[in-house]
Amino acid sequence: MTRPGTLLHVVVCAAAPAPDVGRLVTLAQEAGWAVQIVATPSALDFIDVAALERQTGRPVRSRYRRPDEPKPPRADAVVVAPATYNTVNKFARGIADTYALGVLAEAPGLGIPVVVLPFVNTALAGRAPFAEAVAGLRAEGVRVLLGPGEFEPHPPSAGPDRIDAYPWHLALAALPGG
Repeated sequence: MTRPGTLLHVVVCAAAPAPDVGRLVTLAQEAGWAVQIVATPSALDFIDVAALERQTGRPVRSRYRRPDEPKPPRADAVVVAPATYNTVNKFARGIADTYALGVLAEAPGLGIPVVVLPFVNTALAGRAPFAEAVAGLRAEGVRVLLGPGEFEPHPPSAGPDRIDAYPWHLALAALPGG
């Protein structure tokens, strides 16, 4: 049963665990959240849009609304999972060139809690732009689950071997009241 005022936006990016985002939806619904999937344009090729729409009872959002379309409800919290190198870097720099990034760009300024659960390899995670992006997001109060006991980057080309162990549950646990 969903409680009022508990809308969770799940921003899903084009990374190997994306096809399993329904696992996060199930966990969130069991915790009392209503879930809105917001997909990056590239993630649309990774996810089963129809299945997620049935599961959430809401359309998957991936583009800005037209002026004649109703404004969607604002999220009470946002989880970005799996978060790619590209999305983390753009989010930290305030780039809003997709609907998903627009949601992320605005959330910290509105006081909406944001949790980022990356899925990156060690080559990307070790780059200065990524480290700076993670530090910048954390300085703004965004909870980035990266490091021991959270998401630990895998060696390059080992991502497919890590899909089953992707820690979806950590994203919900990191939300206020989680």
